[in-house]
Amino acid sequence: MSGYCGRFAPSPTGDLHLGSAATALVTWLCARAAGGRLILRVEDIDRPRVLPDVEARQLDDLRWLELDWDEGPDVGGPHAPYRQSERDEYYLAALAQLASRDLLFACDCSRRDIARVASAPHGEDGPRYPGTCRGRRADDDGPWKRPPATRLTVAPGEILVDDPLQGRLVQDVASVVGDFVLRRGDGIWAYQLAVVVDDLAMGVTEIVRGADLLTSTPRQVLLAQLLGGTLPAVAHAPLVLGPDGARLAKRAGGMTIREHRDGGRTAQDIVGLLAHVLGLRPTAEPIDARALLPTFDRRQLSGRPSVRLAADLTPRP
Repeated sequence: MSGYCGRFAPSPTGDLHLGSAATALVTWLCARAAGGRLILRVEDIDRPRVLPDVEARQLDDLRWLELDWDEGPDVGGPHAPYRQSERDEYYLAALAQLASRDLLFACDCSRRDIARVASAPHGEDGPRYPGTCRGRRADDDGPWKRPPATRLTVAPGEILVDDPLQGRLVQDVASVVGDFVLRRGDGIWAYQLAVVVDDLAMGVTEIVRGADLLTSTPRQVLLAQLLGGTLPAVAHAPLVLGPDGARLAKRAGGMTIREHRDGGRTAQDIVGLLAHVLGLRPTAEPIDARALLPTFDRRQLSGRPSVRLAADLTPRP
């Protein structure tokens, strides 16, 4: 086995949809084509949104598609635990490391408060944080309008991301995003902190994920640097949209793997259709995931931030 390590990290907030399955397929192909290992990590930090039994259903759908993994909550491994809800000690240690360098502060601003500040420009991820609470310590006792979040103090400076699929991105995080949240006021860990800490701790060498997450990558590069590490290489695969151009995660029905299974499609049907939509095959003929490996070339995914599902990808009656 090579030194390559990839990871697929679904959030158990709903059944696996076709877009997530496409990302899982590309992640699996990259890891297996490299002769490396693949980690399955459950990103369940947003606990109020986690639904009962969804984790088991997602893993079952992935196995049905014949996508396997070498480490995960069901098979174990040297980097356990593999559920983020069980990894608080790692995130607390990261916060302590950043606090020791005076890089954190407490903030009780709401999104509405930030949006009301006229000087806060709006980027792809909403208004830039204007630095309202920067003078407060991370352990400030208040008084607070609401339970405070913990933010990272971000210094000016450009961050470079060379993505093999989407090209080069240069972003000054301070001017585009500002000081970003690492832990919410309700105690829930921010995605940015959790994924960086886990990818570094688990020895991930390449992150393959959807292109909708590209603009968050500079924050993760910066955070990894501040924690004394280097973010793994990142490749953003095309985001799979519905036939109408809408994000699949936002659609109400018709696009989950479970619906296709119940409607009579086979795993080979789904893999063949997704491989075709992604540009990996000229036709949508059914095929096993493993049969894609001999001709897999990630360059076929390059230059496209999104692709649309064809009308014939709707579940069979």
